[in-house]
Amino acid sequence: MQGIIKTSEGEPAAGIELTMTGGEGDETTTTDENGRWSFSVSEAGSYTVAVTEESLPDGQFLKSVDPRTVDVKLHTVSAALFGLSDEPSQAAPTTEPDDSGEESEGAEATPGANPNAVEGQPAAEAGGDGFSWPRFWQQLASGIRMGLLLSLGAVGLSLVYGTTGLSNFSHAEMLSMGGIFAFLFMQITGNLWLTGLIVVALMAGVGWLQDAVLWKPLRKKRLSLMQMMIVSIGFSIVLQNIFQFFFGANILRIDPSTPKTVRILGVTLTVQSYIAMGIALVLIIAVGLIMKYTRFGRATRAVADNRPLAEASGIDVQRVIRLVWVMGVALAGLSGMLIGLVLNGIAWNTGWHFLLLLFAAVILGGIGTAFGAIVGAMIIGIIVETANIWLPGDLKHAAALFILIVVLLVRPQGLFGRKERIG
Repeated sequence: MQGIIKTSEGEPAAGIELTMTGGEGDETTTTDENGRWSFSVSEAGSYTVAVTEESLPDGQFLKSVDPRTVDVKLHTVSAALFGLSDEPSQAAPTTEPDDSGEESEGAEATPGANPNAVEGQPAAEAGGDGFSWPRFWQQLASGIRMGLLLSLGAVGLSLVYGTTGLSNFSHAEMLSMGGIFAFLFMQITGNLWLTGLIVVALMAGVGWLQDAVLWKPLRKKRLSLMQMMIVSIGFSIVLQNIFQFFFGANILRIDPSTPKTVRILGVTLTVQSYIAMGIALVLIIAVGLIMKYTRFGRATRAVADNRPLAEASGIDVQRVIRLVWVMGVALAGLSGMLIGLVLNGIAWNTGWHFLLLLFAAVILGGIGTAFGAIVGAMIIGIIVETANIWLPGDLKHAAALFILIVVLLVRPQGLFGRKERIG
């Protein structure tokens, strides 16, 4: 069992004492310099974690003084979540809880179950607590980060649709696969940069293999787009079951070290988040330059615009599609690795939780265009995270999809799509 406690300003709260009851007896621990705490649990059961109020930093108060009771299963990561405020809670009791039996329930915090619960933010800060400028800038930074990471996955999804017409529902599993590869090779190399290069190379090979073994033969058999879409759904389910069979429901931590936080202009993010954002931004710019100025980019745009005409003009359409698969899957795998670092773990179903956001991004931007996918992903990421200020965490995805529906009612082709005549 573990968690992180931050002050109302977002700074790590060190030296806070916590007590866990249950199992073999009471245990006590304190948060480290990064605000993190953990208890080792040797048997499944119900455990209660409470914060010693006297150990809180000056001027900080618990948003709720009730202890957290968590049902812990072995081989899983559970969390008891606590939020701090700079004002005493009016709703919370000032004495110990009574014997009524009412307890605040803890939550299992796993990247697979909640892909946007990044950096261990307390559940009380997960949404609906009201607007403040410091919180707005913090959520905006988180939204930009989410948008950049989504962009890497959305580009491949959009280009595959543009060149083949396939809505590939298995694309999200490439994120999970990239994160799992990163976990495996990090155990071998111990170096994140080398692991990243290996992941990109492996995922590029997976993209080549997918098209050569599965999608190209299906295209030659002239399967309809509906049939191929159903195949992609089945392929997605197969991959999920393979991941779960070999790795179970465990959270795979790519980097087991405690991430350090950095505060810039009032915004606190981990060092890994800043690096991930920088890598994503460089690659997005590179993709834009490739699509606009290289021969491959021009050929890809030609195939997406008019495939028969591109083929008649001498463009090797099958080769372009193969390279699109290679690039798209490689970027999705790297996106999965970066998401795993930001979320402090990857799970067998992490990609599935991002699938709807990926499709929302490419549809909003104009499906089939790389630039539209990037812009759409940025908009979706920012909306999802900033909506957290006013809405509970479970509804922030709904806010992004509501905006998507409104935009499509006004501009059905998306922001960068083109109107097409049908029939």
